[in-house]
Amino acid sequence: MSDGVATAEAPWAVGVLGDKLKGWIDRLGQVWVEGEITQWGVRGANVYGKLKDLERDVTVSFQIWSSVKSRLPADLKQGDRVVALVKPEYWLKAGSISMQVFQMKHVGLGDLLERLELLRRTLAAEGLFDRSRKKLLPFLPHRIGLITGKDSDAEKDVLRNAQLRWPGVDFRVVHAAVQGDRTVPEVLAALATLDADPEVDVIVIARGGGDFQNLLGFSDERLLRAVAAATTPVVSAIGHENDRPLLDDVADLRASTPTDAAKRIVPDVTEELNGVSQARARIRNRLTQTVRLEGDRISGLRARRVLADGGWIVDTRADELTRWAARSAELVDRAVERAERRLLEARGHLRTLSPLRTLERGYAIVLGGDGTALRHTADAPPGTSLTVRVVDGAIAATSEGAVRSDADRAEPVGARS
Repeated sequence: MSDGVATAEAPWAVGVLGDKLKGWIDRLGQVWVEGEITQWGVRGANVYGKLKDLERDVTVSFQIWSSVKSRLPADLKQGDRVVALVKPEYWLKAGSISMQVFQMKHVGLGDLLERLELLRRTLAAEGLFDRSRKKLLPFLPHRIGLITGKDSDAEKDVLRNAQLRWPGVDFRVVHAAVQGDRTVPEVLAALATLDADPEVDVIVIARGGGDFQNLLGFSDERLLRAVAAATTPVVSAIGHENDRPLLDDVADLRASTPTDAAKRIVPDVTEELNGVSQARARIRNRLTQTVRLEGDRISGLRARRVLADGGWIVDTRADELTRWAARSAELVDRAVERAERRLLEARGHLRTLSPLRTLERGYAIVLGGDGTALRHTADAPPGTSLTVRVVDGAIAATSEGAVRSDADRAEPVGARS
């Protein structure tokens, strides 16, 4: 059986594969890794545990022999964030890989602070801390979204104090881990759920304090950017004054404690009712004062001579009024006389131009059957019905034809009435 290329006809033995894997892994040597201790068990003088990646869901097993354990810090425990010098080892018999620890220590506080300070400067440069981008909280939220640990004191403080201030306040609570490696993904999921709810007007992320390392999840860049991008106002109520997480700077409002958050987002019904009563009293006093001042002003005006006895106004204007009345009558009379003269002149002109004037001198107008005035003899052949218009009326006639035009002979040729 060859150690060369394995084929179906010439496969490797399991031991050959194990030897090759062990050889490849041994060549990696010792490496420094950083992670969180998620399991720490002591069996005899040795320690067996697991180390989890800080961001990804990746875990490796490790063991610490008694000779190394005596040189490590005595306070190492589950949940600690550490850096370790490890060497991967492949166990041929079990076919498993484990990390042998040679050194292990807590992540230095200085290292963590340096990383947080670098993240703080980065986010500040992007404007995530600017007051101008922070959203205002509503005066009275329709519904409050609360992200906190299940059955935690923080949850009880927020609910109790909010309901004491405004009994009708409504909450939607989403529980999430607020410590450990599940903090960031669970809080992110809860934030997305509440931000998508149109009835939630404000979101509170609450935790009842804790040590520096337990609060690291609330300085995670993924959570900070999600809070900055949320459309619903977010309140940070982590409750730690000495070691403030970066969430306090990104959130739209920072509350010192969960109790303080309840007071900041919900008005006190007693205070508001007192304020309304005081405002109504001020309005009533101002209105009473205004009415009194205006009443005094009216009384002062009525006491003046011009309003107390108004007859003098008419008396002083009576003569002037009489003159204007006489002047008006005179002007009207003159206008009527001028109009009468113009009417008489127009009547005379009209009478002069009127056909009746001609008829008064003995002339007549002959009208045909259609009422048209006749101008020629040919317009009235014999038998035509005629109307002869004279000064005092009309005469019906029938045409007998034209007469001779000889002026010396008056015998009619054809007219008969």
